[in-house]
Amino acid sequence: MSSRTAVVLLGFGEPEGVDQEEVTGFLERIFLANAGLEDENPGGAEARARFLADARAPALTEIYRAIGGSPLMPQLQAKREGLEKELARRDLAIPVTLGTQFLTPSISDAVLWCQEEEVERIVGLTTYPVCGRSTTVASLDELSREVEARQGFAQVVAVGGWHAHPDFAAIWETAIREYAQSAGVDLLEPGSLLYFSAHGTPLKYLERLPYTHYVEALCSAIANSLGDVKYVLGYQNHGNRPIPWVEPDNETLMPSLDADRVVVVPISFIQEQSETLSELDHDLSDLARSQGLDFYRVPVPHDSSALLELMADLVEAALASPGAELLRGCNCNPGAWCTNGGANEA
Repeated sequence: MSSRTAVVLLGFGEPEGVDQEEVTGFLERIFLANAGLEDENPGGAEARARFLADARAPALTEIYRAIGGSPLMPQLQAKREGLEKELARRDLAIPVTLGTQFLTPSISDAVLWCQEEEVERIVGLTTYPVCGRSTTVASLDELSREVEARQGFAQVVAVGGWHAHPDFAAIWETAIREYAQSAGVDLLEPGSLLYFSAHGTPLKYLERLPYTHYVEALCSAIANSLGDVKYVLGYQNHGNRPIPWVEPDNETLMPSLDADRVVVVPISFIQEQSETLSELDHDLSDLARSQGLDFYRVPVPHDSSALLELMADLVEAALASPGAELLRGCNCNPGAWCTNGGANEA
């Protein structure tokens, strides 16, 4: 490998199958990683994580069965392959490997691969366009720790949030326009409402990172590009822990709407997964229809060629000139680079 450079594509991970023990282990790792959300953990953090995982796993396993297994990992692998091909098309012979926070291949697996391949520079690129504490920041921190644990064998160039890339809002605009046309929905018609649904986050994570500010800016940019359509923003919160989450949550917002139809946009996601195929297509759809609303949901543009081009832009910028036009020093993760550094501070 002549360049001695590799990209580690970072993602969350989600079980494809319906094995409850696998789901329990997946959940346990998530709860343990976020143990600091609770001031006290009866019996210790590991025991509390196992308790929460055991309580949640049966229902989540049934959700995976209902949607036929999560497509998140196959779609992540497709992005890995597509990004590598797009880089090659630009005469950049750079391998791309995948590392997930809570599944296999893990971030540790990806770093070990880089070490075995004698990589000297790693571009850590997250698949979370909107920077979050438990996703973007946590995955990049883990990548750096894993490299340091192996005698710091490589330089890490970390790329954090990239929702402010000039092409990202346009990717969603195209997806929304194409879906609305195919579904026969006029977004500007009275009674139509664009409904952005974002991944929720505990309020505690907003103390150090303006996640909601980023989400709101992205939604505003997309809505304006569509012709100043009417829109609202709700959050997909989870009640696994007795802690406050960001508002408004979808369960409260949807019944309050004055509309005839909603066109739901899963703004936080670039892969389909249980949070789109179940929480939106089943739970939120049922809630909307119970209120007499027509429900439409824009598919995630996970296979967009423009999205792969955007991600390749980020890799090129990370290798050539971080701190220049596209990437700037990250507000939320010191030492990392992002597209909104210095611009969207709360």
